[in-house]
Amino acid sequence: MLLLAIPGMAFAAFLLPLLLQRFGRVAATLAAAAVIGTCLALVLQLAPAVFAGETQVARVHWLPAYGLDLGLRMDGLGLLFSLLICGIGLLVVLYAFYYLPGSDRMGRFYSILLLFMAAMLGVVLSENLLLLLVFWEITSLSSFLLVAYSHDKYESRIGARMALAVTGGGGLALLAGILLLGHIAGSYELSVILAAGDQIRAHSLYAPTLVLILLGAFTKSAQFPFHFWLPNAMSAPTPVSAYLHSATMVKAGVFLLARLHPALGGTDAWFWLVSGTGAVTLVYSAATALFRHDIKGLLAYSTISHLGLITLLFGLDTPLSIVAGVFHIINHAIFKASLFMAAGVIDHECGTRDMRRVNGMFKRMPITAALAIIAAGSMAGVPLLNGFLSKEMFFAETVGHPQFEAVSWLLPLVATIAGMLAVAYSLRFVHDVFFNGEPIDLPRQPHEPPRWMRAPIELLVLLCLLVGVFPGWTVAPLLDAAAAAALQAPLPEFELALWHGFNRPLMMSLLALAGGVFIYAMRGPLFAWQEQLPPLRPRTAFERGYRLLAGAARRLVALLDNGSLQRYNALLFSFILVLGSWAFFSGPAATVRLPSQPAGEAAYLALFALLVGSMGGTLLYRKRLLAVILVGIVGLIVALIFVRLSAPDLALTQLAVETGTIILMLLVLYFLPAREAPRSSAGRLTRDLLLAMFAGGGMTLITLQMLAAPFETISGFYLREAVPGGGGTNVVNVILVDFRGFDTLGEITVLALVALASHALLDRLILTAPRLDGDGRPWSSEAHPLFLAMMMRPLLPLSLTISVYIFLRGHNVPGGGFVAGLITSVALVVQYLANGNVFAQRRMPRNSAGLLSLGLLLASGVGMASWLFDRPFLTTAHGHVSLPLVGEFELASAMIFDLGVYVVVVTVVVTVLSGLGRLSARAHSQEAVN
Repeated sequence: MLLLAIPGMAFAAFLLPLLLQRFGRVAATLAAAAVIGTCLALVLQLAPAVFAGETQVARVHWLPAYGLDLGLRMDGLGLLFSLLICGIGLLVVLYAFYYLPGSDRMGRFYSILLLFMAAMLGVVLSENLLLLLVFWEITSLSSFLLVAYSHDKYESRIGARMALAVTGGGGLALLAGILLLGHIAGSYELSVILAAGDQIRAHSLYAPTLVLILLGAFTKSAQFPFHFWLPNAMSAPTPVSAYLHSATMVKAGVFLLARLHPALGGTDAWFWLVSGTGAVTLVYSAATALFRHDIKGLLAYSTISHLGLITLLFGLDTPLSIVAGVFHIINHAIFKASLFMAAGVIDHECGTRDMRRVNGMFKRMPITAALAIIAAGSMAGVPLLNGFLSKEMFFAETVGHPQFEAVSWLLPLVATIAGMLAVAYSLRFVHDVFFNGEPIDLPRQPHEPPRWMRAPIELLVLLCLLVGVFPGWTVAPLLDAAAAAALQAPLPEFELALWHGFNRPLMMSLLALAGGVFIYAMRGPLFAWQEQLPPLRPRTAFERGYRLLAGAARRLVALLDNGSLQRYNALLFSFILVLGSWAFFSGPAATVRLPSQPAGEAAYLALFALLVGSMGGTLLYRKRLLAVILVGIVGLIVALIFVRLSAPDLALTQLAVETGTIILMLLVLYFLPAREAPRSSAGRLTRDLLLAMFAGGGMTLITLQMLAAPFETISGFYLREAVPGGGGTNVVNVILVDFRGFDTLGEITVLALVALASHALLDRLILTAPRLDGDGRPWSSEAHPLFLAMMMRPLLPLSLTISVYIFLRGHNVPGGGFVAGLITSVALVVQYLANGNVFAQRRMPRNSAGLLSLGLLLASGVGMASWLFDRPFLTTAHGHVSLPLVGEFELASAMIFDLGVYVVVVTVVVTVLSGLGRLSARAHSQEAVN
C-alpha cells in the first residue's frame, strides 16, 4: 500500500496549492513543497528494498476481465525516475517562487505542476500498460496547461497547441501499439510482457507493434522528425522548461524504450529504427543548437540532441549501451535542469535571452556565471564532471559494434562529430553570455539573483561535480539498480572511473574537445553560411497544416451540422440502413423457428392502441398537446407489455419515467411559439418516407433474424448467483447494483451531466410568457386552482412514504433506488403544478451540485471501499443482522449504491424543474414590464 500511496498522494493533493493561495504565495508554495516532499519521502522508504534487488508490485483489482488493474511496480528503473521527478520537482518549486512575478498567486501554477508530477509518477511506476497509457495522456494534457501558463501570449498558446498535437498524436499510436502488444503477450502486465520477449519478437504482429510504440516514444522525446514541438515549447515559463525538459516529460519516451527493451529489443528492426533515429537526432539537433541566438533555444536543441544520444544508446542494443543510456539519463537531468534554471536567472535579471545582447555577465553575476560554466562543461563532456563519464561510455560503445564490422569507422565518426558540436554550442553559451565584451541595450540592469533562487542551481552543480569525481560513491548503486531493471538480466562488467588508460574513447573525447573549439573559432564563416540557407520554419508549417485541417473540419461541420433536425435524422437513419443491411446479409441464415405465444383480445387491443399512438403522434405532430398525449399512450402500452411479459421492475420504471417526462414536456410546451413548423417539400417527404420504411423494416428483419438464430443466454447465471453473489432475490435490482453496477454508475454520471447542462441552459434564459395558446385562446388567469392545490398537498408525504417503501424493498422484490427516485420526482413535479413555483421552490433542495456530488460519491465510494478488502471495484458485501424487537434482517452494501442512484435521479428532476420554474418567473416578470 505504500507504493500505491506515492502517485495517490500526488493526485489527491494536487489542488491543495490552488485552495491555499487565498492565504498568499508562501502558503501555496509550502503546500506544493509539502506534497512533493511527502512523495519523495515515500519513495526513499522503498529504496533500500530496491537496492537489495527486490521488485515490489502493488495491485488493486479494478477491471480484471478487461486486463485493467491498478497495478504499480517499483524496481530500479522506477526508483531512478521517481527520484528525478520528485527531487528536481522540489527544487523547481523553490525556484519558481522567486522566478514568477509577485502578482502571480502561484496556486494555479503549482496545482498544474503537481498534476503533471502525479501523472509522471504514474507513468514510471505503472505495472499495467493500459494504466501507463492513461497516465501518459494526462502528462500530455497537463504539460499543455503548463506550456500555455502565460496564456495571454500568442507564443505560449501556439507552443502548447503544437506540443499537444504532436504528443497527443503519438499517444494514439502508442495506444494501438500497446493493444497489439497485450494481444501478443496475452496480458497487459509488465511482469508477463517482459518475460515474453521471445514470443513477442517471433509474432507476425511484432513489426507494426514496434513501429507504433516507437512513434509514441519518439514524439514524446522529441526525436527527429517530431522534434520541432520542443523548441516552440520554450515559450513556457523557465521553471516549466527546467522540469519538463530535463527530468520528466521528454524523458518519458526514453523511459518507455528502457522499460520495454527486454520485450521489443534484440532484433534488426529495433536496432535500425531506434539507433538510426537517435543518430540523426543527435547530429542534426547539435548542429542546429549552435546557430540559435536564444539561450533557451540553444538549450532546447541541445536537449533534443542528448535525447537522441540516449535513444542511440538504447538502439545499439548491447548490455553496456543500455547501462550507458541509463547513466546519461541521470547526468543529463542534473546538468540540464541547472542550465535551464541559470538561463532563467539571466532572463529574469536581464529581461532578454538573446545571446547577441547578453554579454559580459561574468562581471555582473560571477556566482551564477561560475555555476552555469560548470554545468555547460558537463554538457560538453569535460573531464571531472558527470557528463564526461557517460560520454566516455557512449564513445566506447560506438567502437567495434558488431553491426558495423564492414565500416567500423562510421559509428565512431558520427559520435565524434556530435561530441564536437556539443563542445561548440556549450562553448558558445559560455563565451557569448558570460564574456564577449559588454552587454548591448539590456532592458534591465543585471545583478545576482536572490540567494534562495540560486540554491537549486548550486545543489545541481554540486551533484555534477560529485558524480564526476566520485561516481562509485554517489551514483553507482542507483545506476546498478536502474540498469539491471532495464536489462532484466545480470549486469555486464563495467567500471565507473575517471581514468581507463589511453584508449580509443579517450582519443575521441580529446578530438571532440579540440574539434569543438575549432568549430566555435570558425563561427563567423559558419554563421554567414547558415544565414544563406533557406530558413526552416516548422512552426509556420504546423500553423498552415493546422489551419488547413481546421478549415476542412469547419466545412465538414457546415455540411453535416446545419441546424436541421431532418438532415440529422436522415443521416442517422441512412447510416443505420447501411449498417443494418451489412449485418443482415453477412449474418448466418436463421434455422430456428421463433417461439410464439397465444395472443388474446387484450394483445390485439394493445397492438391497436400502440399503432394509433405512434402513427397519430407522427401524423398529428402539429397538434402539440394531442401529439404528447398520443406519445404518452405509447409509453403506457409499453408498460403494460412489460407487465404481460412478467417484468414488473421494467413496468414500474417505464410508468414512472413516462409520467414524469410527459409532465415536463407539457411544461415546456407552454413556452413554444404558437406558429406552426414549416411544411416540408414533396421531395423531402418522399425521402423521409423511404428512409423510415427501409430503416424500420430493416430493423424488424434484423431483430427477427437475431431472435431466430441459436444463442446462449446468461440469464441462468444471474438467477443462480443473485442470492449468493448479490444477496437479493430481485434479480433485476441485483444486476443493476451489483453485476452491472459499473454500467449503472456510468448512467447516473450521465444523468448528473444532463442536470448540470439543463441548469446552464435555463439559468439565464429569458422568454416572454405567451398570452394565447396555439388555438388563439387566452391562458387562464387561475394558474393553480385552489381545489387542485388542497388535494395535492396531502399526497406529498404519502408519495414520499411510498418511495421509501419501494426503495427499501427493492433488493428482494420489484423496486429500488431508480424507481423510488422517479416516484419522488413525480410527486415534486405534481406539487409544482398544483401549488406553483414559489410553494415548490421552498420545499426543494437548493444545492443541486452538492446533491449530485453526494449521489455520485455514495455510488462510487461504496465501490471503492471494496478495494480495502482486496476485492474488485463495486463488489457487494451482504449479510444478516439481528436487532432486538426488530429481529433478523438482511443488510447489503448495495443499498448505499442504490441510495446514490436515488439521490441523483431526484436531483436531476429537481434541477430541471427548478430551472423551468425560474424561467417561468422571469417570463411573467418580463410580461409585466412590457
